[in-house]
Amino acid sequence: QRRSLAPSQLAKRKAGDEEEPEWRPPTTQKRQKAGGEAEGGERYRSPFRKPLAQLTNRPLCLDSSQHEAFIRSILSKPFKVPIPNYKGPLGLRALGIKRAGLRSALHDPFEEGALVLYEPPPLSAHDQLKIDKDKAPVHVVVDPVLSRVLRPHQREGVKFLWDCVTSRRIPGSHGCIMADEMGLGKTLQCITLMWTLLRQSPDCKPEIEKAMVVSPSSLVRNWYNEVEKWLGGRIQPLAIDGGSKEEIDRKLVGFMNQRGLRVPSPILIISYETFRLHAEALQKGSVGLVICDEGHRLKNSENQTYQALNNLNTPRRVLISGTPIQNDLLEYFSLVHFVNSGILGTAQEFKRHFEIPILKGRDADASEAERHKGEERLKELISIVNRCLIRRTSDILSKYLPVKIEQVVCCRLTPLQAELYKNFLKQAKPMEELKEGKISVSSLSSITSLKKLCNHPALIYDKCVEEEEGFFGALNLFPAGYSTKAVEPQLSGKMLVLDYILAVTKSTSNDKVVLVSNYTQTLDLFEKLCRNRRYLYVRLDGTMSIKKRAKIVERFNSPSSPEFIFMLSSKAGGCGLNLIGANRLVMFDPDWNPANDEQAMARVWRDGQKKTCYIYRLLSTGTIEEKIFQRQTHKKALSSCVVDEEQDVERHFSLGELKELFTLNEATTSDTHDKIKCRRCVNGHQVRPPPEGSDCTSDLSQWNHCADKRGLQDSVLKAAWDVAVTFTFHHHSHEEQRGIP
Repeated sequence: QRRSLAPSQLAKRKAGDEEEPEWRPPTTQKRQKAGGEAEGGERYRSPFRKPLAQLTNRPLCLDSSQHEAFIRSILSKPFKVPIPNYKGPLGLRALGIKRAGLRSALHDPFEEGALVLYEPPPLSAHDQLKIDKDKAPVHVVVDPVLSRVLRPHQREGVKFLWDCVTSRRIPGSHGCIMADEMGLGKTLQCITLMWTLLRQSPDCKPEIEKAMVVSPSSLVRNWYNEVEKWLGGRIQPLAIDGGSKEEIDRKLVGFMNQRGLRVPSPILIISYETFRLHAEALQKGSVGLVICDEGHRLKNSENQTYQALNNLNTPRRVLISGTPIQNDLLEYFSLVHFVNSGILGTAQEFKRHFEIPILKGRDADASEAERHKGEERLKELISIVNRCLIRRTSDILSKYLPVKIEQVVCCRLTPLQAELYKNFLKQAKPMEELKEGKISVSSLSSITSLKKLCNHPALIYDKCVEEEEGFFGALNLFPAGYSTKAVEPQLSGKMLVLDYILAVTKSTSNDKVVLVSNYTQTLDLFEKLCRNRRYLYVRLDGTMSIKKRAKIVERFNSPSSPEFIFMLSSKAGGCGLNLIGANRLVMFDPDWNPANDEQAMARVWRDGQKKTCYIYRLLSTGTIEEKIFQRQTHKKALSSCVVDEEQDVERHFSLGELKELFTLNEATTSDTHDKIKCRRCVNGHQVRPPPEGSDCTSDLSQWNHCADKRGLQDSVLKAAWDVAVTFTFHHHSHEEQRGIP
């Protein structure tokens, strides 16, 4: 009979003194082994059976010194992350114990490709023993997430910005101007600067708590997307692009009240208009850094936006502008004075010491003494400003982007336009007022009327109907039964060329086109033309909300979008937009400010562009548009001297010639080409490249003047030649730098 071997049952049986027979497994008859010996004769004992023994956790008896040593060995073991093969930043560092030794940089300065903005001065062995380890400066290293994507010129730009805002270039001044031309990645460089200042400094703590970006309203969402793109959720910016006044005030007060090392939303992105309206809330606290995108909007130190930003409590100011000089040197002074007050003196001192001598020296009729004095003052101005201004041209992009060909196309007026133009000059007589030294409202109105007439007679048709000044009897010049409800391209030289360019582009390629104009009335004509030709299009002007602008730009840039044309108002969206979905851009009318045209024309030739870009600048031959273009060239020559530091820039026009606005030259193929005395053309044909070492360094001296199809590189314009319009081309490409023959 088998009995239980449970300990409780064994204890009962022992208490009753029952004799416990030894347990034996049941015996079975087994085969004899090969040796003939049977196993059954021996007692079987399981090899797995162990005799029961009492278990105890009682340690061996140790003396006190051994015990203390044993406990210390347990407590001294460092913390280990319970992940196999984990190699993280903790290392052998014990939790809760302050690390001994020197402070270290946030990122490894000796890593391959590291961008080091600050390097502590080397210390001798003796100084290392004496230095306070809690006050030793550390390296400032750009986050590798950003430094890996920065191009060489962008790394240089970030270093320059950091040196300026930390007062290392100009002691006591903390501002700078980022004046790189369009498309060189100014946004990425400024994001890198902000992220570095928000996270580190030589004192092993953040340099600033908060930063603010002020931009045009159409770029607020673009800045937000760029921060998200490059920092990948490491930071949460606050973008204000709409809402009620109370809601915006609440957000701004919350932003300004943030304090500490880890601010939840350390970057505020706001438009110039919103900043001006809510400046009171933002001026109650301080901001570590303010970045003004498209900063040429601050060219007038008297306007409210400039005053509101200037009163902001912030020592570090960065102004972004690809076109720091637009009209005159006094505007340039306003920008420099905003970022670093006082380095050029007062406005009156600047005008007397710099502006007047430089402008006199730049005049084509200047004497030798005036030129010499102007050059001396120009060198002095450059030496001062270059300490806080960095400027790189778009030539750098030739390494990364396809070729860009910029062409100026001079189109003859149609007979209707020419008659209306001459009729206006006879009646309005604006030239007489200018000769008397008067610039009245009627003079400015005359300029606008002539510019619209150059675009299309339909734009001044209402004035002809009402017989306003300059348009008496003009209605009789229009064709019988004329109506503005339908667009008639054949009545305008430029519209005729545009119609042909669009038709040839649509039928021979899959390219998209951006149409830019200064007037919404001209955009209305574009719409009528597109509907008539059944072209799909989108339109962006001042009436479109900020959120909708970002959506249509993103949709147009998608390769799968069906839209063929993007209509753009240069006043509303000419700055900062990225329209790389298109590779052809038509600048339909010129602006007095060359920066506006430069900004608008830079929308397609940007990072991400894969196709050859064609820029067409349409001008009406011999009209006020050529005078405006000549004035642009004069201003750009001044910018080339001051900002780009170019030497021997041609003085093509005198101030007297630039004032001859109200004339019509019908006997020329291009008034501008005649005035620059092009040395590359003979009888209207380009016969040779510019001589090596010649002083033809300005844009205008690089023209190709063509009276037939010879020399045309663009197949679209070759096809358009049959329209019988005279063209003048200015090729602005980077083929030589790219090694293209």
